Amino acid sequence: MSMETDHNYQELMLEAYGLPNGHAKLQLLEEAARIADSLGEVEAGYSIREEIVETASFSGFPRTALVAFSWQLGQFDKNPDLYDDWTLLWSYKWILGNIATFPEIERSQIDALLEDMRRRYLEFGHSDYAYHYYRFVLAIDYGELEQAEQALNQLKTMERDEMSDCEACEQNEFVDFWVHRQNDEEVLKAAQPIMKGKMSCAEVPHVTLPKVLLPLYRQGKQKEADQYQKKSYKLINDNTDFVHAIGEHIGYLTVTDPYKALELFEKHVHWTDMNEAPIDKMLFHAYASGMFKRLTQETVQFNVKLPSSYPYPQHASDVNQLAEHYGKLATDVARQLDRRNGNGYYSEYVNCLIDTV
Repeated sequence: MSMETDHNYQELMLEAYGLPNGHAKLQLLEEAARIADSLGEVEAGYSIREEIVETASFSGFPRTALVAFSWQLGQFDKNPDLYDDWTLLWSYKWILGNIATFPEIERSQIDALLEDMRRRYLEFGHSDYAYHYYRFVLAIDYGELEQAEQALNQLKTMERDEMSDCEACEQNEFVDFWVHRQNDEEVLKAAQPIMKGKMSCAEVPHVTLPKVLLPLYRQGKQKEADQYQKKSYKLINDNTDFVHAIGEHIGYLTVTDPYKALELFEKHVHWTDMNEAPIDKMLFHAYASGMFKRLTQETVQFNVKLPSSYPYPQHASDVNQLAEHYGKLATDVARQLDRRNGNGYYSEYVNCLIDTV
């Protein structure tokens, strides 16, 4: 029985390796971990959770990643000689990059996590570069843009090291900073190396190109923006991790082709039932609300394809109600984030997205 069960979790792992990142792969990995745990195979459980953390982090399941990583951290602290410190410390950054999406996690807990990462990096001989980089990232996530700029200026005085994120990922974060600053000129300036193909990685330019669409449009470059919209969409249309990026496409198309925006909404709205990142879903919902608000100007009779989870199917023909519903979903999360962060940043930001048109 034990040999058969042991074989089963290894078979599940092999099957998972053959799948792209996503919910199906994650289900196999979680079942493999459950079997390993039932056998008391702690080292196997640890290795499986390494895969869970990576898969979940890049598939839109940050809560699943956090749970698996917390388990890993506990096991590592019990027996540090059994496990690879570099892999654990590298994945720590993925956790910090997503942790602020959860409004129920207090700032004191997030800041303590950042300090814990710093302590561990220094203990294993790494520099403070990643620490200051994630101070910058978290300041953006908190809506504290002055503090983010201070952290960015400090970062520019430091040398990258072996634990730094790839240059493309960092450059994308710099683009995002200027998006939050609502500075189109700086957005496009920071995005140039990515737009020209000089920087790329597993998720760049995927998550960067959607950010340049409206800035290009506002600078009178709609033809160029349309080209990037088509190119970008091909990169992101099959991974639930990109629900925010899809929202950005909807936001752009709301201005340029609202019926195409509606097509994207209908195709991808069910992702918000799967994706575990409240901020990303909030932004998708804000863009969707803005789109429906724009569609109220049309005289056609709508029959919107809504997900089975939508509580009021009769709204399919009423874009006013849809605009209100998705606006409320977005503003409710924004208020929760603002309470945690101690400001009104996200409420203002979400209202700005809804009122794009």
